[in-house]
Amino acid sequence: MSAEKGPVLIEMEDEAATSPSGVDPASAPPVPDGQDIAPSGQAVQNMALLAAVRPSLLWRLFVGAAAALLFAALSFAAWDFVMALLARNVWLGRIVLAAVVVFLVAGVGLALREWAALARIRRIDRLHHAVEAALAADDAAAARALVRQISRLYAHRADMRWPLAALARHEGEVMDADGLLHHAERSLMTPLDAAARREVEAAARQVAAVTALVPLALADVITALAANLRMVRRIATIYGGRSGGIGSWRLLKTVLLHLVATGAVSVGDDLIGTVMGGGMVGKLSRRFGEGVVNGALTARVGVAAMELCRPMPFDALDRPRVTALVSSALAGLFGKG
Repeated sequence: MSAEKGPVLIEMEDEAATSPSGVDPASAPPVPDGQDIAPSGQAVQNMALLAAVRPSLLWRLFVGAAAALLFAALSFAAWDFVMALLARNVWLGRIVLAAVVVFLVAGVGLALREWAALARIRRIDRLHHAVEAALAADDAAAARALVRQISRLYAHRADMRWPLAALARHEGEVMDADGLLHHAERSLMTPLDAAARREVEAAARQVAAVTALVPLALADVITALAANLRMVRRIATIYGGRSGGIGSWRLLKTVLLHLVATGAVSVGDDLIGTVMGGGMVGKLSRRFGEGVVNGALTARVGVAAMELCRPMPFDALDRPRVTALVSSALAGLFGKG
């Protein structure tokens, strides 16, 4: 005779266990919904990692060989095209030949301009290191020679006429090296630092706004890369670098390599106030909190670019603080203005 069918009751050995794993579901931590995740500035960090990656030797050889083959193929194709036109119609062929010559001349001119821009950036870098050495050695003669070189760097600029006049007015009254270099830094770098800070604030504001308002994949990373590249180029121009496209890219890579190597492209101690603000905004919208932190990291890149492009180190004048730059840049953008 078969056993009587019905529900089976299994007694639990441990009455306190209310789940197969022995954990009370009521005591389990809540599942994060994205609002409790602290903003981390992921867009700027991804941009820094992408820009700071150094390709391998094999990849550089591959790209160089591909570029050479492409240039050779285009050159032969253009030559055959011009010769065919000359054979069919002399005047049409001459017009196209003249266009090709103009194209080549313009290309050579652009290459020379990039070379001159790189040479100017290297000159400013040498001045920067020479000023540091003169300050460390307290060499008055070297300091006076460096002041003359920096003055010649800005002699052609109309916006530096008054700072140069202020420098020359009291230059003869200072005898020691640090006093002379400090006087030159206060006279010449003060207006340039103010202009560079405005560029940093504009870039931080743009990156923060796009991160907060444009929820498209990779849009924040592309915006951060474009804004930082433009910011570095303008900062170099302000301090006399006049960097071109290649020079701006090399400057940005140099800045980002330094920041990535030192771990500075992350939320650190000097961003505590900004991150707290970003966290409070993130309670209402995580995109807004992420925008605040991305703007702060962009400002950090800008300050590093100022240090790199400046012909004199920050000694007499204070180095700009990231939190102050972000507070000024984002005033009014997130209801603070």
